[in-house]
Amino acid sequence: MMKSLFNLVSSFGPGNVRLSDRQGWIVPKTHCCGFPMRLSRYFLPLLKETPKEAEIISHRLMLRAGMIRQQSAGIYSMLPLGLKVLNKVNQIIREEQNRSGAVEILMPTIQSADLWRESGRYDDYGKEMLRIKDRHGRDMLFGPTNEEMVTDIFRSYVRSYRDLPLNLYHIQWKFRDEVRPRFGVMRGREFLMKDAYSFDLDEAGARAAYNRMFVAYLRTFARLGLKAIPMRADTGPIGGDMSHEFIILADTGESQVFCHKDYVDMAVPGADVDFRNDGELADIVTRWTTPYAATEEMHDEAQWAQIGEGNGLSARGIEVGHIFYFGTKYSEPMNARVMGPDGKEHFVHMGSYGIGPTRLLAAIIEAFHDDAGIVWPKAVAPFDAGIINMKVGDSAVDRVCDELYAQLTARGLDVLYDDTDNRAGAKFAALDLIGLPWQVIAGPRGVGEGTVELKRRSDGERMVLSVEEAINRLAGEYAA
Repeated sequence: MMKSLFNLVSSFGPGNVRLSDRQGWIVPKTHCCGFPMRLSRYFLPLLKETPKEAEIISHRLMLRAGMIRQQSAGIYSMLPLGLKVLNKVNQIIREEQNRSGAVEILMPTIQSADLWRESGRYDDYGKEMLRIKDRHGRDMLFGPTNEEMVTDIFRSYVRSYRDLPLNLYHIQWKFRDEVRPRFGVMRGREFLMKDAYSFDLDEAGARAAYNRMFVAYLRTFARLGLKAIPMRADTGPIGGDMSHEFIILADTGESQVFCHKDYVDMAVPGADVDFRNDGELADIVTRWTTPYAATEEMHDEAQWAQIGEGNGLSARGIEVGHIFYFGTKYSEPMNARVMGPDGKEHFVHMGSYGIGPTRLLAAIIEAFHDDAGIVWPKAVAPFDAGIINMKVGDSAVDRVCDELYAQLTARGLDVLYDDTDNRAGAKFAALDLIGLPWQVIAGPRGVGEGTVELKRRSDGERMVLSVEEAINRLAGEYAA
């Protein structure tokens, strides 16, 4: 049975997925039964010129690298290269949500207005909500968030405190009708969101859930290659009395942020953190919230002055995550209650926790790029390496490139093979632009001497190695 499933997935051809990406099974990816990932067969619409509408570097590079296509204001198609990165970002988010004890579901994009009327938000949310009617004249909306819907799911099934704590999350498209969508996927109208919702018997349990998500977010952003700083933030239309935004520092950030310099070198919790140990998690949160850090809306000049001259860091920041604790704001009007150990019914305490994966793509590029293009962190790069055939049609060079591709994919790497007949400069520029961590360059002279050139994208270092040495070096870089 497993063999037949493995062969079925292998037959999908280019971009074969690991079965673990789809169902949680541990099965190696393979290209043995499908087409090699050749650039001549891939859909990668690179642009030579920067579109005039692109204001920031991530928008410019995502368009030039063929990652996205604008369909209308603030609405984008994810093209193959962009989708590969997005899927890797989503996988890391899923792994850390699952590690923290959250359970994945999938809620629809279209919601009934009746649920929002129950919470009192339907008329309060504002013009960002896209309100629609179905053919029967019923009021519907394209969900900007899911507090009401997930509360309805909870109240329909959970009756006892014994079923708590519970945290449900999904990764789903959202729509908010921004007055001025800009900066590409950084501030779009339609966007992908990971939103999680915790349910607990009381405030103490809810704050423990908040701490679990807080630590999960620290780990998530670190695995994506980002240094995210949790900052006290305004709760906005979500509501609640405790909220943190996770901010990365970038010159093109949307707003001014203020924090203690200690955050720059603070160590993120490792994979051995125990999400069942509330005390350990509380200590981590205390450590990460004790130094001063606040968004512009929550900035306190008096506290800022007390941190000492030279210890403060004022910079532009990009929000990559936002978490809220809002108590019974939704459970009371929507009557989401459980029977407690005291035999009485209690309104559950809730929190919500958001990460924008599409927004993260832009944030990562803002943090990792140079004059030549994107420089992807290894964990989210669309391909692990690119093979450049410098003389397509030369039998010896073709043979070496085929061997490199076969050996590297067999060792678990995701490889893009540039077998086009473009000139050398165009090939180098294309691979630099899309930012793959490694390039393997095979030309007639080197192949004649039994060598290839290996280039590391992050620092431009080049090394001449035998084919076997190059394969072993790259395989070692990606060894588990």
